[in-house]
Amino acid sequence: MNAEKQDRAVTVKTVWLPLRTVSEMNVRTHWATRAKRMKTARRTAHALCPAAAVPCVVLLTRYSAGTLDDDNLRSALKGVRDGIADRLGVDDASPAVTWKYEQAACKRGEYAVHVRIEEKG
Repeated sequence: MNAEKQDRAVTVKTVWLPLRTVSEMNVRTHWATRAKRMKTARRTAHALCPAAAVPCVVLLTRYSAGTLDDDNLRSALKGVRDGIADRLGVDDASPAVTWKYEQAACKRGEYAVHVRIEEKG
């Protein structure tokens, strides 16, 4: 069984998304502003992310000057996750996709989301 796993090729696809993400759990804005921000994130992720085969592992890395705790990080990247799931043709709750989250610091005023998709051969 281990020989089978070693023979499988792993394909990795990456893309940088020019998105500023904020924690949707803590921001107090009008519902229409929030909806527009989520729609933009979802559409950008869907348009720019490469197609990939499932099952796969998707690593989302948020780049920002500030950091968020785990639940706020997931909230900030929800629109991106939905857009990638749309691109993959699956529901974001599908067990065929494993979602991982990270964050990294960068200069104030700079921001991005790095997406790494690892296909499980």
